[in-house]
Parts: sequence; structure tokens; C-alpha cells
Amino acid sequence: MLDIALKLLKEITSRGYKAYIVGGFVRDYILDVKSNDVDITTNATPKEIKEIFEDSFLPSDDYGSVTVIKWGVRFEITTFRKEINYADNRHPMEIKYIDDLYQDLLRRDFTINTICMDDGGEIIDFLGGQDDLDKKVIRTVGNAKEKFNEDCLRILRAIRFATSLDFDLDSEVIDAIRENKHLLKNLSYNRKREELDKIFVSSNASKGIGLLLNFNLDKDLELVHLDKVTSTDSLIGVWSILNVVDLYPFNNNEKELIENINKVLGLNNYDAMTLYKYGLYVNSVAGDIKRLDKKRITENYNQLVIHSRSDLDITSEEIMDILNREPGEYLKDIYDDVIREVLYKRLCNQKEDIKKYILEKYL
Repeated sequence: MLDIALKLLKEITSRGYKAYIVGGFVRDYILDVKSNDVDITTNATPKEIKEIFEDSFLPSDDYGSVTVIKWGVRFEITTFRKEINYADNRHPMEIKYIDDLYQDLLRRDFTINTICMDDGGEIIDFLGGQDDLDKKVIRTVGNAKEKFNEDCLRILRAIRFATSLDFDLDSEVIDAIRENKHLLKNLSYNRKREELDKIFVSSNASKGIGLLLNFNLDKDLELVHLDKVTSTDSLIGVWSILNVVDLYPFNNNEKELIENINKVLGLNNYDAMTLYKYGLYVNSVAGDIKRLDKKRITENYNQLVIHSRSDLDITSEEIMDILNREPGEYLKDIYDDVIREVLYKRLCNQKEDIKKYILEKYL
């Protein structure tokens, strides 16, 4: 990946512009962590970048950035800039293109995200990012309170980096979070969820959740059940515990999963009918939350006599023929009854046995 990124840099610098890899990719490279997200900073304007890379395009939020996909890799290329007068504690009201890498780095959030690499692979570190990597500390570029007041999303990003990297928060960052955390109420639920997802999926998620609770951010984020979150392998399991589908954005599939997981939390997840009705995934997530034996849940599911109505050895047409009746709601009731009997092994899933059962009970 580094070779590809340096190759792209040289395409820009060969045209007489300055260009550097910046941010997460360089940070992760120094930490020997694999990364596929490559951000480029340059003094070339978006128009000039688009002249170099004909297939490039502007993202929906244009803050002087251009997206380029080359050699199967997505690059975000951003022009050196100053950000002026933030609005709504989130977005700059104005950006001004500049020709100074150092000044561009001053607008960024944390020192560990300001380390750059030039087209020769040399590290450029104006703001002590490498030192903070060595110290394992999250420190803002400049005054922490001002940084969080400009963009309150940085509060969650600070906790996310502390979580994923297992770093400590600088004392100024800690004070600034406490002073500015109320601003999170102004942040969109979509942006909040994006950062929270990254915290919850981290192998170090317990640290991130602990930080959120220590700062009482559960109140500002409206996550009233955050203290009930236990270790779970499933992100949707965490959101099921939090149960904030009325606030945070979820697609219809996620909403259905959360609803079903919450339903089966009160049921026996080893039970044949529960496993049949809600499936292996939902019961496994619920079992993880309840600290049940997930292997046993899987084994019980695999041993079900049937896994869907189509597995029954009888059709609707055959039931109607047996009873000499037209289609109707009664079919669902019979199916539910037969499925239950078969699942609990009180009735053999054989056509003749099922016919006999239906004749005796429903004719």
C-alpha cells in the first residue's frame, strides 16, 4: 500500500506541486498497523487535482477535497487550507486555500494525526506527533478546549483513538471534554453513531465504554443503558442493549434485528421453538449478552428437525385436500400447531404421520 501511495504522490509532485501523505496512514505505518485509508495533503487546488487525475470527483461535502481512485485504492486529496469561524460547533463557515504545510497541520485535531510522509518516504513531524505516539497519549493540536468547541465530534474521536490505540488522554484533553461535552447534543445522531460504532467494535471496547461513562457522556449521547453494555461479539448486540432505535439511525434490517434480539432476551435461547422462530444469529447475539453457552445454542439449532416451514413434509394443498376445504386463515393455525409438534419431536416429520395428526385433530 505504501508503494502505491508514494506513486500517487509522485504523480502530483512531478507536476511541480507539494504533496504529502498525512494522518492515519502515516500514524499506523509508524505503529506497524495495516491501514488502507490514505489521505493526501497538497498545495494543489481541487481544480488542479482534477486536471491531474481525470477520473477524480468531489465528495458531497466539499471542503477542498477530491476523491481519487487509482490502482484499486481510494485516496482523499485535500488542499492545504485554513478553516475560519466554525458554525454549529462542527463545520467551518469558510475555508481559505494556503501554500503552507505547517499552517495546514495546525487546523487538525490530534498531534498523532499530523505526521506526514513525503514522496521519498521521509517522515515530517512538525508538531511532536511521534513523541506522543511513543508516550501513548492523545493530545490536541493547540488548545484542547478551543478544538472541541470548534468541532465537538473531536470529543468522540479522542475517545475512539484512546480506545483503538489503547492510549491515554492528555490532561488538557480530559479537562476540555468535561467542559465541552454538552456540545455533543448539537451533533447529528448519524455522526455520533459512526464514532460510537468504531468504539464498540474495537477489541478494546471496554476501555472506550469506561471512558464514555467516566465522563458521563452517556447522558449527553442519550445512551441511558450504556452502563448495562456487556462484552459482546456483535455490534448490533450492543445497540440492542442500548435500544435507541427511536433516536439513532438504523436501517430496516437493523431495526428488525434489534427488535428480535430484545424479544428473545426474555426467552429460552436453547429452546427449539425460540431457535426456529428467531434463528441462530438473533439467539446467538442474545446468548452472548446473557453469557450463555453459544456452542450449545448452535448445536441445538443445528439439531432442529426443521428450520423453516418448507421443511415440513406436507404442503398447503395437501392439507386442504385432507380436510376438503378452501384456503383460509385456518391453514396458518394448523401449520403453527404441526411445526410446534414436530420441533418438540412429539410428531414425526413424515407425510403420513402429519396427515393422520391433522385428520384426528381438525376434521
